[in-house]
Amino acid sequence: QVQLVESGGGSVQAGGSLRLSCAGSGFPYSRNCMSWFRQAPGKEREGVAAIYTADGSTYYAGSVKGRFTISQDNAKNTVYLQMNSLKPEDTAMYYCAARISTWCAGVRSDGYYEYWGQGTQVTVSS
Repeated sequence: QVQLVESGGGSVQAGGSLRLSCAGSGFPYSRNCMSWFRQAPGKEREGVAAIYTADGSTYYAGSVKGRFTISQDNAKNTVYLQMNSLKPEDTAMYYCAARISTWCAGVRSDGYYEYWGQGTQVTVSS
């Protein structure tokens, strides 16, 4: 079965860093659109970053560009989100999402993705 498992969340002070991991199983990791979303209380789920695993093309939301980096390790079937210079407004539940055997064309809407992880909480204090 397709499964996505996030890890690496936690609590940090503003200006700190975290690295989130999304471990995939049940599907080949070589030609998929993999993305990170986040959702804060009272807000809609929003796309943060995406990567097309076939060629490593990356896409970012404007609010995180220059601070966050999405990357992949296909040998481990894992996608990462390195988050630097964290701000309190980055506080949210972060989710990994995948659409299998297709490309990314930007940070797509949540309806684009077929599979989702359970999420990992990121809390940034001022």
